[in-house]
Amino acid sequence: MPDAPESPPMNTRTGPLSHLKVLDLSRILAAPWAGQILADMGADVIKVERPGAGDDTRSWGPPFLKDAEGRDTKEAGYYLAVNRGKRSITVSLDQPEGQAIVRALAARSDIVLENYKAGTLARYGLDAESLRALNPRLIYCSVTGFGQTGPRRDQPAYDFLIQAMGGLMSVTGERDGQPGGGPQKVGIPIVDLMTGMYTAVAVLGALAQRERTGLGETIDIGMLDVQVATLSNQAMNYLVSGRTPRRTGNAHPNIQPQDVFRCADGDLILVVGNDTQFGRLCEVLGEPGWISDPRFATNAARVRHLGELAPLLREKFLPRGRAELITALDAAGVPCGAINDVAQVFDDPQVKARGMLRQVPHPCGVDAPQLASPIRFADGPLPTVHAPPLLGQHSAEILAELGFDETAVAAFRAQGTI
Repeated sequence: MPDAPESPPMNTRTGPLSHLKVLDLSRILAAPWAGQILADMGADVIKVERPGAGDDTRSWGPPFLKDAEGRDTKEAGYYLAVNRGKRSITVSLDQPEGQAIVRALAARSDIVLENYKAGTLARYGLDAESLRALNPRLIYCSVTGFGQTGPRRDQPAYDFLIQAMGGLMSVTGERDGQPGGGPQKVGIPIVDLMTGMYTAVAVLGALAQRERTGLGETIDIGMLDVQVATLSNQAMNYLVSGRTPRRTGNAHPNIQPQDVFRCADGDLILVVGNDTQFGRLCEVLGEPGWISDPRFATNAARVRHLGELAPLLREKFLPRGRAELITALDAAGVPCGAINDVAQVFDDPQVKARGMLRQVPHPCGVDAPQLASPIRFADGPLPTVHAPPLLGQHSAEILAELGFDETAVAAFRAQGTI
């Protein structure tokens, strides 16, 4: 595929990480998500992909981005969600020449991200020990399903599997015996995304450490570890009480009332977070007596007596219009809202005001929709959003930065190295 200029030159990058170079040897979602976070803050993230195929997510469609004539391109929505702001080079790791290119990139990088099975890159001399011997300041982060140690270290993993193994599905979904009851996965690949977040935090922590020591670090991130860590309040509920948490549908296990309530014309989410908010709710519903009722006066009492409180609330919500209730609860300072589908999210005035949807030029000749980073710096605005790259879009550009001329690049193409 011919190279098409799209990313700004390195000396024009902006953002708090614009001085950093990241070598992204990862694919699918968890580690690429971390790379995208770093790219959002200005880092030069070079994505290394397999010649001819690229990241697996490129083919995870439909849907695919459509070109100016309305035809499907090869850019799947899944891929477009995880790779904005990066540059793409294709490199065959099976070839010595390809391994040499990766080593040259690592020698000038600050961070390496990889998510190969444990031990795979050591066969090519691209493991942490080998690359840090070339570049002692290198921060090398391995992201795998189960980490670099333990009985499952050699096994592959996907988000769905880790949601199940890590306990998330046991506390997600409606209760057994209720309509739709049974374990459910979260509707987005939440373990992959949280793993990417932890990965980004870890490499930034290692960068801070490098400022003191002058040396890089080797980081081991396991998806199962991340899921166990993010059990958070549910894990502590178990560890403190000895009782295994169960699915409670949309009801919060520790704070009440928080649930979905049916109104005359639709559902409403109610999120009461403290006793003051509960008192305001009671006033809106015309039940001031509930404020002093010993069953409901405190959060702990409401949790214990939820079986009595919930039907009373449902009786109050059912005859009233949703919009009218939301207006009254908003005015009283009681958190609530409608349940938006994804299309409605992007019509929400708050989402629009925050600029969370961007349309950015894509090399296919169209504007591609992109989500914006949620990070806002007062004194250092994030760089312009750039579309996820085409496969190998920047191969020649990156090789030129390494000192290879056009003849060498042509030879690499001819022998399938790039």
